This record gives sequence, structure tokens and C-alpha cells, in this order.
Amino acid sequence: MSKLFTPISIVLGLLAGLAARQIFAFIWSKFDDEDAPSPKFREMNWTKLLIALVIEGAIARLVRGLVDHGSRQAWMRTIGEWPGEERPEPE
Repeated sequence: MSKLFTPISIVLGLLAGLAARQIFAFIWSKFDDEDAPSPKFREMNWTKLLIALVIEGAIARLVRGLVDHGSRQAWMRTIGEWPGEERPEPE
């Protein structure tokens, strides 16, 4: 039954990425009136680029992690089987 979780997880991951992008755009608009700088631009402020990339990465990781774990918990409550490993293996 866990094999059915994989496509659901992929779709939810894509949706989480879209949500993270919207959250980042909202937060960035509080710091600067211009759009966040992108690495593809030839001329940009390196300090702003660094700050934007750090904030964007942190938000993306946070949102995707919360969505992934939440969807796994919902799967467990619904199906009764955890989709993945129970805990990390000891080193």
C-alpha cells in the first residue's frame, strides 16, 4: 500500500514548492519593493542575492518538510501503515 503513497507524495511536493514560492514572494515584498534578485541576472546586488537565496532555501525546505511529514502522518491515520522508515538506522 505504501507504493501508492509515492505519486501522492510527488504531487504534494510540487504543491509545497509552489506554496513556498508564494510565501517567499510575500516575505521578500516586506524587505524590498523590487522582485528578489535571481542568479540568472547579469547585473545584481550580490548581498541581496545572497540574502534572497538563503531565505528562499530555508522557506522551501521548511514548507516541503512539513508537508511531507504531515502527509505521512495523514497516510498512517488513514491506511494504518507508515510510508517509509520508522526511524533512522543507528550508525
